[in-house]
Formats: sequence, structure tokens, C-alpha cells
Amino acid sequence: MNNILTLPGLIDCHVHFREPGMEHKGTMATESAAAYAGGVRTVCEMPNTNPPTVSIEAFQDKVRRAEKIHDVDIRFFFGATEAGHIQEFRKAWSMPELRKRLVGMKIFFDHSTGDQGANTAVIEEAFKVCAELGAPLVAHCEDAAINAEARELMLDQVSEATDVSLHSLMRPCASEARAIEQALSLTRTYGTQFHIAHLSTALGIELVRDAKKEGLPVTCEVTPHHLFLTIDDYETLSARGKMNPPLRTAQEQKALWQGIADGTVDCIGTDHAPHLLQEKESGNPLAVPSGVPGTETMLPLLLTVVAGGWPHPNGKSQTGNAKISMDDLRRLCFTNPNRIFNLNAPEEEVLQIDTTAEWEIHGEELHSKCGWTPYEGWRVRGLLRESQQCKHTA
Repeated sequence: MNNILTLPGLIDCHVHFREPGMEHKGTMATESAAAYAGGVRTVCEMPNTNPPTVSIEAFQDKVRRAEKIHDVDIRFFFGATEAGHIQEFRKAWSMPELRKRLVGMKIFFDHSTGDQGANTAVIEEAFKVCAELGAPLVAHCEDAAINAEARELMLDQVSEATDVSLHSLMRPCASEARAIEQALSLTRTYGTQFHIAHLSTALGIELVRDAKKEGLPVTCEVTPHHLFLTIDDYETLSARGKMNPPLRTAQEQKALWQGIADGTVDCIGTDHAPHLLQEKESGNPLAVPSGVPGTETMLPLLLTVVAGGWPHPNGKSQTGNAKISMDDLRRLCFTNPNRIFNLNAPEEEVLQIDTTAEWEIHGEELHSKCGWTPYEGWRVRGLLRESQQCKHTA
């Protein structure tokens, strides 16, 4: 029996490499090394750096930095928090030397790392302009008003808010659903090619499923941390498990796996978001930065499920028979993101994976500058054969 499986170099359509402005957390070089070690050869990097990627000047600076990276192809999203940023995007989209690195636009319905939340007028203009240009538009879908109300209510009920699990209640499932509903309404109006980032709820899955039946040009991604972690993991992870959108219940997690099974979910993107451990473990857990690293561990986590296992130390699938095939893995981590974002990543099979290899994940052995992982000590299947990896030049 052949124990070596092959895959094209994977695409991670949602990463934060922190450069420029937050190089103490990660750089294009360190985080590309993490991606490469995880079988990822193309990434789409988000705009909430410092300065944010909301101008042609900032975008050009990122392109110059990325030209030094030769083993991972780094593409970039353009951000927008005001009307002028959208006009900058329009200009960048028309410039061939920038367009080859420009994936599309990213907007935030509520604040996350970098505080790039946009108001309703800017959001609508983004949908309109992206439709005119034929450019993909990606959104972080959480409703700012619902989040603010939930946070205020929670703080009124709790005398001292230091329990990190409250984070999941302060950014409730209804917040994601409301923002997706608003976004789908704009998609319906303008015909924008619309992609939902890090979808995390059963309500969100159902809205996307219905939108696709309606024929709307909508796609979505889910993250490994929402597929493999739940609110039960706050007990061991504490603030290391804080991210936006937050961890959900096992029931919500189950809906994500069902969305993979029935084709509602188009991509798995890691939302790789490194922060140093001292940042995650200092002060009030509810005030620490949100985000976890993940681009290096995506493939082995998924390969473990392909092999019929479940990598979580609880020893059983919290989702009730989570399943994924090699064909699903290729579709979710290469074919679909390649098509959705017009990446033209090479289809040659460059990864060779020993499916019999079992190993244990340890943050100190990974390549991200942050040096930790939410999957510490997890046993996984599938190891890249280093000698067979072919470097891809950007």
C-alpha cells in the first residue's frame, strides 16, 4: 500500500503576518517559514498592519517587502475604513504592477486587531465599487451594535469581568448572523463577489447555504480553530483561546463540519494571527489581543481527520463524526481559494505527505515568531517529506 499522498502547494487565504509595524509578533520572513513548513505555498495577507494597508503607498511598501520572500507567494488585501481608502483601492486595482499582488478588498463590520471597523456608508460603497471593478470583497462579519450591547449587558451582570469565556458571550452568534444578513442584502443589490471570513456559527452557515441556493455570488471560509476548539477549551487555553470571532459551542462547531460535508463551506483559512505569549498572558484576559497562530498546523490537523482520527486530546470528535477526505482538503485549501481570488497558483503536485507518520505538536518546534500554539501536545497524522518539497518563487 502506498503511504505517500500528494497535494499541490496549499493556499491559506487568510493570514496576518504583522509586518510592518508589529514585527515583534511576526514578520513576513518568520511567518512565511511557518506557512512553508505547513505545506502552504500561497497566502493572502490582511490589511490591519501598522500602518494599515489603506493607501497605494502602504501597499507598495508591502509589495517591496514581499519581494524578499521566495518560498511563499504573498498576496495582499487592501483595507478601507473611509471613502478615500476605497478610491485608493480603485487606483491600485488599475495598476498592473500592483494588481499581481492585490487579491481584493477587506472590510470589518466591527473592530478587531487594528481597529479597522467601517461605518455603514463605507461598507456599502465598498460593495458598490468592488462590484464595478469585478474585485473580490472579503468581510469580517460581526455586528458592532449587537457586540456593544452584549458587552454592556455582561459587564452590568458581572462585578469583576476577568473570565475569558465571557468573550464568547460579548460577541454572540447573533452578531455574526446580523452582519451576514446585512452583507448579503448588499450582495443582492450590487452583485458583488462576496466572501465571508472565518464563519463560526450555525446561523451563518444556514444563511450562506440559502444565499447560494438563491444564486448569490457568495463564498465563505472556516478556520481550523473553530473546527477543532470550542468554549470548553477556555479551561486549558485561558486567554490563549481568545480570538475574533470567538470560540463557540460544540453545536456551532458541528454545523461548520456539516457545512464542509454539504459543500456550503468553500475554503479553510487559518486567520493566522500571532501574538507573543506575554501579550496573551498579561493583565485582564478579556483585554489581551485576540488571535492565534495556525498556518503551520492546519494541514496535520486536517490530515488526522482524513485518516479517521480526531486530534483533540479529549480523544473523540466533539462534532459527532467530523469527516473530511483528501478531495475535500484539496478543494478547501487549494482549488476553491485559487478560483475565488484568481491567484493562478501552480497546480503541479509539489507536496508529498507520509500518511503513516504520527507526531506531537509543540509550539517551541514551530516556525512562527510567537513560539506557541493552541494545539500544544496534540497528536496528529501526516508529515511532509522535506526532501520532496519544491520551493515556489513569488
